[in-house]
Amino acid sequence: MASINRLTSKSLWHILLLLTLLLLTQSHAQSEFNSLELDVENDLIPEGIVIDAKSQTVFINSLRRNKIVCFDLDGNNPEDFISQNQYSYLPGFGMEIKGDTLFALGNSLSKTNNKSILLLMKSSTRKLIDSYNLDSPDLIYLNDLAVDSKGKIYITNSEGNTIYYLNRNEGQLAVFYQNDQIKYSNGICISPNGRFLYLASYTSGIRILDLETKELVNPPNAHKGIDGMKFYRNSLICMVNGRRDSSQNGVYQFHLNKDGNDIVGSEKIHEFFEASDIPTTFAIYRDTMYFIADSQLHNLNQETNEIIDVDKLKNYQLVKKRLSIKPKNN
Repeated sequence: MASINRLTSKSLWHILLLLTLLLLTQSHAQSEFNSLELDVENDLIPEGIVIDAKSQTVFINSLRRNKIVCFDLDGNNPEDFISQNQYSYLPGFGMEIKGDTLFALGNSLSKTNNKSILLLMKSSTRKLIDSYNLDSPDLIYLNDLAVDSKGKIYITNSEGNTIYYLNRNEGQLAVFYQNDQIKYSNGICISPNGRFLYLASYTSGIRILDLETKELVNPPNAHKGIDGMKFYRNSLICMVNGRRDSSQNGVYQFHLNKDGNDIVGSEKIHEFFEASDIPTTFAIYRDTMYFIADSQLHNLNQETNEIIDVDKLKNYQLVKKRLSIKPKNN
């Protein structure tokens, strides 16, 4: 009888231990990832997203409504930062913020008579600092941008083999680099020391451009289908949404060598809610990435800028994903 009691006590202790571990695991998972519903128009079709660290304000722009919306980190107090078509803004693409300057790209969605615009605005006052237009008979699709510590701006062209930059002396957008090995680049980011530009090419994967020599320093690779991309603790966080096999989409972390000029490893760190979801870009603030769970881009006719099926629109979810701060051994 005593042995039975000891066995029962031991079994109960194991059960309690397992339950405790399960609760701790669930609590940890919840702290690593959560989402909240946004009270914004459900037909925005958001693309770019940035966070003003000083005011703790989130900015998202809209492909559908040609405007920028802002709200608090907790999703409260949503309002228009710029209204529809204000400052001649076009369907919103990549955004970046440095200090109190918000950089916002816009691009008409049509394949003919395509136009692009870059707005520079004060995030604190909403005043326009400057705007730059690019009109070309060729199809140029300015998509995303990166800004270095000195304010130099690099911009991808997703319909060509060029990287643009803002030539401040001449007050215009101009070609900075051209190479068939970076065709149809989308995501872009820059190393903290300003030495390397990282490009997400549709045809040759993640390419690394040495800005001092203007040479590509890593070989073509299979890291394709990338939309948004950010440098984070000697790695690249990438939003992969363009793989034909949707099971290969998700958030990935590509680890770099100590010099930052080669990729030495990768891992998938987040699965999308649904296989059909199309999150696009993201922001990183205090070791947490913020992104819209599904832009609903699949429900937008980009030639007419109309919603394909209004009944399928849903409210947007802002995802907050905690990133690991443990360094990868290279």
